Amino acid sequence: MNTEAPGPPNGPFQSGVTTAPTGLSTGTHPHAAPQGRYLVVLSIAAMGVVFGDIGTSPLYALRECFSGPHGIAPASANILGVLSLIFWSLLLVISVKYLLFVLRADNRGEGGILALMSLIIPVLPATASVQRYLMIAMGLFGAALLYGDGMITPAITVLSAVEGMEVATPAFTPYILPATVFILILLFLVQRKGTAGVGAVFGPVMLFWFVVLAALGLYQTVQAPQVLAAVNPWHGISFFMRNGIHGFLILGSVFLVVTGGEALYADMGHFGARPIKLTWFFVVLPALLLNYFGQGALLLRNPAMADNPLFKMAPGWFLYPVVALATLASVIASQAVISGAFSLTRQAILLGYVPRLKIDHTSEKEIGQIYLPTVNWTLMVCCIWLVLEFRSSSRLAAAYGIAVTTTMVITTMLLFFFFTLKWKINPWIAGLSTAAFLIVDLAFFGANIVKIGHGGWFPLAVAIIIYLLMATWKRGREILSDRLREVTLPVGVLLADVEKRTPIRVRGTAVYMDRLPDGVPPALFHNMKHNKILHERVVFLTVVVDDVPTVSERERQRTENLGFGFYRMTLHYGFMENIDVPAALKRLKVDGRGFEELDTTYFLGRETLIASKRPGMALWRERLFAWMSRTEGRATSFFQIPPGRVVELGIQIEL
Repeated sequence: MNTEAPGPPNGPFQSGVTTAPTGLSTGTHPHAAPQGRYLVVLSIAAMGVVFGDIGTSPLYALRECFSGPHGIAPASANILGVLSLIFWSLLLVISVKYLLFVLRADNRGEGGILALMSLIIPVLPATASVQRYLMIAMGLFGAALLYGDGMITPAITVLSAVEGMEVATPAFTPYILPATVFILILLFLVQRKGTAGVGAVFGPVMLFWFVVLAALGLYQTVQAPQVLAAVNPWHGISFFMRNGIHGFLILGSVFLVVTGGEALYADMGHFGARPIKLTWFFVVLPALLLNYFGQGALLLRNPAMADNPLFKMAPGWFLYPVVALATLASVIASQAVISGAFSLTRQAILLGYVPRLKIDHTSEKEIGQIYLPTVNWTLMVCCIWLVLEFRSSSRLAAAYGIAVTTTMVITTMLLFFFFTLKWKINPWIAGLSTAAFLIVDLAFFGANIVKIGHGGWFPLAVAIIIYLLMATWKRGREILSDRLREVTLPVGVLLADVEKRTPIRVRGTAVYMDRLPDGVPPALFHNMKHNKILHERVVFLTVVVDDVPTVSERERQRTENLGFGFYRMTLHYGFMENIDVPAALKRLKVDGRGFEELDTTYFLGRETLIASKRPGMALWRERLFAWMSRTEGRATSFFQIPPGRVVELGIQIEL
């Protein structure tokens, strides 16, 4: 998921880390497409990660069309009209836009709005500074919106599933909210254990869920087969003609059936496009359509069932198993969203838009198995607050959708630039194709605008705050880099001084983590000033995060011999990789020698930032940046450097 957007070339990130496009992006998947048994395994696994969100939409989507805040009367013509809109939305938005077009815009197999942006930025003309800024702003805001969606999705899916018990017995009503909160707390508590163990059962459980959805839908459809007439688009068109503005507002509820569209793109890197397409067209889409038509068939026969048609489709003896399965499916859908938030945050950290946060790796084999405590507890508090504030999935549905549809609009706009700049498609042809998608996206966006006053303000507020933090951090690091250049000593001056004065050299290797790829690290200057010694081998090390998901070992490092025992080294990483400096150095040799752990000392600079009235950012943003810098995680854990081998030297800098 690429929640990241590459910044300007050589834009700084953390101590010793730079984000810089390298031109390595290909826009194509580097690996052969999976086949045979492996393809089947990947396809089943994709059900548990990729399709959790869209697969649990039947819990509330059709219900909101007829009993939500803008619900319409469940008359036969309206039922067929809404089903027609659902049918064509799934086909046009998911099957055509995302599966056939958007999934082809991958960055070495990785997808997501920031992966799309990372493909566009490097091919922009050098003079297109305004266009570059606009692309970055769109990508960042689209990524920020996904956090708001990530807070609502667990709340609405778990609450919708637990509300099924109310259908079984009204006596359970007082326990709905406590049970939902309990499940959410349990869900977030187990995150630190990692999803490797439970992930193995996610796919089979979701496969069973889709089979049950299809079976329930088929059972109802055969009892009212006239519901299949909804495939005729005229029913959707006449629905708008009859109901006017009210019919248009229903699109806000219809949109709930496609809210998992962005997940298909963002999670592409886990499985590849082929398993996702195979699973969608052969399992998920048929199951969803059968279930939605089955719910419609039930309402044609008994419109009074509109308050919760999914659970009322089930025979009495099967209701409790369906509720239990729905609860498990909602937990899986929530798990996918939470894991996506972790992945998105790591990418944003590596690309320099978020301060260092504590990242725990919960698997020795899978790079995607990570846990970020700060993100986890923030999501948990917000999810519980949403449940207690809105108190029903119907009210939450009124707030749901505005974030996702805004992200979809941004994705479509970026897709146009991808077509024209990366694929070199004629702008008129690219414009016509993306305009068709944009019309649909804007229709959904317009219908969801009315949700802002009913709770839709929440994901927008979350997105604005996160965007402000990311933009401030990125700009602050750039200003800090400029300030450091002002006081950085040229390498030539240092080498001349070393040759002239011949300072005392001690055994071992000193690795100075250098934010800038030129000049002398301030930490070395301060070390010489206070200790008046140098190690026999000195390495100026800069870590560069490229605008590609992964970097091959052949492209990992560049080393330059500066003379007199000084070397400048650059380590390259992709935005989906874990940075482990000691592990990388263990595989290298400089001047015929490796890097022994007990013989290597790491020097890091730690800046104390002071807001000032110098040109750069507004004073309040400088103070915000200084506060974010103080709360940033320690570089030792981020770079995975043993704490006992680190020396930190402080410097005070006016912004």
